[in-house]
Amino acid sequence: MRYAIRPAVERDVPGIVTVESAAGRLLASGAVDFSERIRAAVADPGRLVLVAEGLGGPAVGDGCGVVGWAKTHYYDVGDGPAPAGHYLGGITVAADYRRRGVATAMTTSRLEWIWERADAAWYVVNARNSTSLALHQQWGFREVARGAAFHTVTFDGGEGVLLTAARPPS
Repeated sequence: MRYAIRPAVERDVPGIVTVESAAGRLLASGAVDFSERIRAAVADPGRLVLVAEGLGGPAVGDGCGVVGWAKTHYYDVGDGPAPAGHYLGGITVAADYRRRGVATAMTTSRLEWIWERADAAWYVVNARNSTSLALHQQWGFREVARGAAFHTVTFDGGEGVLLTAARPPS
């Protein structure tokens, strides 16, 4: 299954919602609010939203072609140990496209975008998410702190980890 990574545009929002719903991360009652938040992120020049578009394989949902998506956040003020800065945000990949390099490609693209703007990238994750923690090791992410919440991210039933990675030398 082939795919292409590109910046999201507004017409990708329904596909992003479909991927998120298929992954069980979105209740139907929250789809409208989620759609509006993604639309706002796509339109924000201080953030990056990417989509992975399936090429020649099964599409998710109504033939939308979006098989994954990822975003960044920018926090302009610190929150305890979590400083102001650019953060990797959520990433979701359709089941048929997992373990095929989609998350790695989207993370590489987001980090390149962040490192054009800052010397460090930040990332928060549930401490139990060993898959995500292992994925991010390849970019040199290191743990900075643990806690119940960082910025707007809370960790129900678990502990969060704040990590950072420095821009590689040129």
